[in-house]
Amino acid sequence: MKINAFPNRILTTGEDNYLYFGGTAYLGLPTNKKFQQILIKNILQWGTAYGSSRSANIELKAYENGEKFLAKFIKSEASITVTSGMLAGKIVIESLQTHTDQFYHFNNVHTAIKSGNSIPFFIENEMNPRLHDAAKERITILTDAVPSFCTKAVDLSFLRLIPPHKEITLVIDESHSLGLLGKNGNGIFSKVNYPNIKRKIMISSLGKAFGLTGGFIASDAQFIQQIRANDSFIASAGMNPAFVQTIPDAKKLYIKQHRKLKDNLDYLKTNLKKSKAFLFSSKYPLIYIEKEEINTLLDKNKIIIAHFKYASGIKDLNRIVITANHKKRDLDQIISILNQF
Repeated sequence: MKINAFPNRILTTGEDNYLYFGGTAYLGLPTNKKFQQILIKNILQWGTAYGSSRSANIELKAYENGEKFLAKFIKSEASITVTSGMLAGKIVIESLQTHTDQFYHFNNVHTAIKSGNSIPFFIENEMNPRLHDAAKERITILTDAVPSFCTKAVDLSFLRLIPPHKEITLVIDESHSLGLLGKNGNGIFSKVNYPNIKRKIMISSLGKAFGLTGGFIASDAQFIQQIRANDSFIASAGMNPAFVQTIPDAKKLYIKQHRKLKDNLDYLKTNLKKSKAFLFSSKYPLIYIEKEEINTLLDKNKIIIAHFKYASGIKDLNRIVITANHKKRDLDQIISILNQF
């Protein structure tokens, strides 16, 4: 289906209007008028793009403003922006190659933080036995904050079971938890505090809840300095400075929209019956449909959800996405259909 405008809660194609429960604009910011005004103001000051390396002799204050805000918001020592969440992940993996003896990945980890020489953290639902062997080594563990087809934050308690002679670096992709989980949507990064983790690193897209094309990396100040010296970072143009400046300028909107999203999820919690036909948690704005028959009913009621193959080798993605912009009457239609199952 091809459309000619960004789909908010209503998607228009030809003469038909559909209720839209897809995408990743969880906080509803791309179509938010106040958010657009902030961004337009910053475009007038910082331009539409800045194709220079971040290591050039001219430094734009917008980057410092946005990166300091992000670090404070998620409670890390430092952060740095790049043009996408995908690039953030790739630069982190590249930077860790010479400091890691073995990479481990949780199930269905996002492509952004995949490493070609990584091995599974779990084998048949048990921790990889190599994690318990006597070898003293530096290991890097790769995980999404909320794995695909899940509605709750990843369980990291298993990290406690790794013996102390394994030096742990933890990389968390928070693209689908930033703006959603934690206080005011600050994610799970600050709450991961296992004593045997030497270093933790967060990467995230800003194009989901935060509504801006770009991504960022957060960690201790020493690692962020290492990223600044990375050849791929130096050779890349920075994230659009107008977008970066919009991050701190829109901080009140993030909190307001997060509260609206939370209200919508509370409304669903109160009115939606539990069912094996779908997977739902009142803390997270995705409903995964388990029974394909629901799709037929959704189509008849002119409701469009997210439905596509997200990655090779896994089942089709089939989910209802709740945003801060959905009205109670929109939710009532979803509730009515899902409660039939």
